[in-house]
Amino acid sequence: MYKENTISVVIPAYNEAGFIGEVLESVPSYVDRVYVVDDGSTDSTWEEIQAHATTVTESADGSVVQFDQRIVPIRHVENRGVGGAIKTGYLRARDDEIDITAVMGGDGQMDPDRLPNLLDPIVDGRADYVKANRLSRPENRRSMPPFRYVGNVILTFLTKIASGYWGISDPQNGYTAISLDALERAPIEDMYEFYGYCNDLLAKLNVERLRVADVPVRSVYGDEKSHIRYQTYIPRVSAMLLRTFLWRLSATVRRDRSNPVPLFYLTGAAGVLGGVSQFVRNLLVSRDDDSDSGRALTGVLAGSVSLLVAMLWETRLNRDLSVTEDTRWNEREDQDRSGD
Repeated sequence: MYKENTISVVIPAYNEAGFIGEVLESVPSYVDRVYVVDDGSTDSTWEEIQAHATTVTESADGSVVQFDQRIVPIRHVENRGVGGAIKTGYLRARDDEIDITAVMGGDGQMDPDRLPNLLDPIVDGRADYVKANRLSRPENRRSMPPFRYVGNVILTFLTKIASGYWGISDPQNGYTAISLDALERAPIEDMYEFYGYCNDLLAKLNVERLRVADVPVRSVYGDEKSHIRYQTYIPRVSAMLLRTFLWRLSATVRRDRSNPVPLFYLTGAAGVLGGVSQFVRNLLVSRDDDSDSGRALTGVLAGSVSLLVAMLWETRLNRDLSVTEDTRWNEREDQDRSGD
């Protein structure tokens, strides 16, 4: 337990032989359950998981814990994607009524010593979902490979629009913690199963008006190999974000018909698309009609203004749903460094 809360960790693993055993050993002793999900690996990941799965009846301080089995190995016969593996772990944690469930990667990139930074905002009642943020401090950004950083910045902006959480950053970061209440309220069963699941989950949390906190962390880049193929990742995640955005607008209207944001978004998109299509038609038919060009330009400008109003209005409406933990993190990190 951690501060009177039961804690579980979900670890998705796909072809992580050589890494997963060390990750399991690094999980802090206060974690009550570890749901390690082998997502259809083709190497010896499952055997390595089984070799490290032990049954314990006492915690590190000798007190009896709530669960007999600390490490719970779960195996997908077929690969479903990292989101599918995490979904499986989330559902098991929800069924077991774990107070807080964190997610750690099976490749060792997430520092287990920083897990309390993700748990504390939920324990203290400041947030329902906490995510790590690698972009908040210059040294964190410099440690990230350049191609990851550029892609992250682009997806951050797209996710702000799709999710409605304008105060968050680095939404692709999978080092997270979620409360039992959030797991019960959000439609976890419908969570996206490919890379991009965490972006999709943010939109689901927003519809339920749940608070999300950003906590700065440092990631570790070692000998692990990324399973992301960017030629498929970018189109699939972009299409998912569009679907998620439209779903969220629809859910927002159902929840609150007086909310003007969806109308501004739809009106703005219609204006921009209408104006652009008019420009294209003029070019295709080689027309030089000032009135047509004027209407096209007016449509684009009016649509752009409407989109900007929607974003600003939503930023104001959702400002209380984004929690910043930078100050507390900086104080704790400085203390850690002074003690080294």
